[in-house]
Amino acid sequence: MPKSSILIVDDELFFRRLFTEILAENDLYEIEAVSSGKEAMTYLGGKNVDVILADMVMPEICGLELIRRTRSFEPAPDIILATGNATVESAIQALKSGARDYLIKPCNPEQLRHTIKSCLEQRRLIAENSLLQSQIRLYQKGQHLAGQLDIGTLFQEGLTSLLQELGAARGLAFLANHADISQICANGFTDDQAMKLAVQLLNRTKTMERSGSLCLSDDPEAVEGNHDLRSCWTFPMKTDQGLYGALVLCNPSGSELPDPLPLESLTFLAEQIAFSFRNACQYQGARELIYTDDLTGLYNHRYLHIAIEQEIHRSERYGLEFSLAFIDLDLFKNINDTHGHLVGSGVLRQLGLLLRECVRDADMLFRYGGDEFTALLVETDTRGAQIVAERIRLAIENFDFDTGQGHTGRLTATVGHATYPIHATTRNKLIDLADKAMYLGKQDRNISRSASDVRVR
Repeated sequence: MPKSSILIVDDELFFRRLFTEILAENDLYEIEAVSSGKEAMTYLGGKNVDVILADMVMPEICGLELIRRTRSFEPAPDIILATGNATVESAIQALKSGARDYLIKPCNPEQLRHTIKSCLEQRRLIAENSLLQSQIRLYQKGQHLAGQLDIGTLFQEGLTSLLQELGAARGLAFLANHADISQICANGFTDDQAMKLAVQLLNRTKTMERSGSLCLSDDPEAVEGNHDLRSCWTFPMKTDQGLYGALVLCNPSGSELPDPLPLESLTFLAEQIAFSFRNACQYQGARELIYTDDLTGLYNHRYLHIAIEQEIHRSERYGLEFSLAFIDLDLFKNINDTHGHLVGSGVLRQLGLLLRECVRDADMLFRYGGDEFTALLVETDTRGAQIVAERIRLAIENFDFDTGQGHTGRLTATVGHATYPIHATTRNKLIDLADKAMYLGKQDRNISRSASDVRVR
């Protein structure tokens, strides 16, 4: 019996050797190691492999790109991603992209061996049992969907998967909040047709405890504009938060739904989508609650600490600098005292939008508390931080804030900034120095100060 083949892809010689040593024990596998995604693609052009163990972050072709490029291979290899920059977001991204598993460097040898063994065992079972092969194919689709935490993407990909399984071309997925359709995805219908059908189906599907077929030909409003619409197979989805959704597969134009329906496959896949739907709703609600400021929509101070730690790990690995800017409105209390707290809250919301225009998409903005904001400026040195700080200060100084009843007002801000690792090498010290630089500027107001100024004085 031929040995299972493993391809190790990592731009660091240390990890190529380490992974090879761990997996070479007992001489169970045929192992090859290459130093880049480009070399991996060249190797795969002439030989099939069972498993690829790849670094998530590499020049040119990274681990995620390898997944994309090998997805169409027949047979497609399973890809396990490994990284030293471990975060919840990166794990979600890896699994969302189709990785078989996700390991944190340096990997525990037993964990690595177990992960590889489990992966290969699954591939062996697939090859030996055609029925299981079909179920695993559906499972892999479901696993991919389980990583989709954006409901819009989940609906689109889930609906496409179900229609492919059915061999049909018309269907829709919708999300309802109370009695209103809040989100809809359709295939084979115009937006107007899909919305009319979803509205008509909402009450009927809400009473369904499990999936089933519905006759549409006796409902004139449901088939309005779709005279050949006769029946549909529907799968209801519910969450503890009161949100409701449904997956609807309709008969193809000019024909009926297949008889019999592939119910086992459809139900299995729909259950994976429903599970993903609940996860997506919970994740979005929890993330918004934990990490987002209700007033401005920016991240809050809780997430600032997580984001800085992530950026420190990235900077250590690649030798990069990044900066943190603290922005504090000058005499903001006067706005509340003069116009009231509702106007003050409105001004802070306007400031959140204004700050977004002052930084790049890669940068992150936070409401630290009250009228104090922070900006995490990735791959930005001290000089770059000073430029951004001045841009922010001038944008605020020249902006007409709406204070209600057709009136506007002007504000100024003081900005302090510090750079990692020039000024500080820990998260807390970086925050402290950026904060001190801002407070130093408060002596003059409407000015930007660097952590270097704090040290000089």
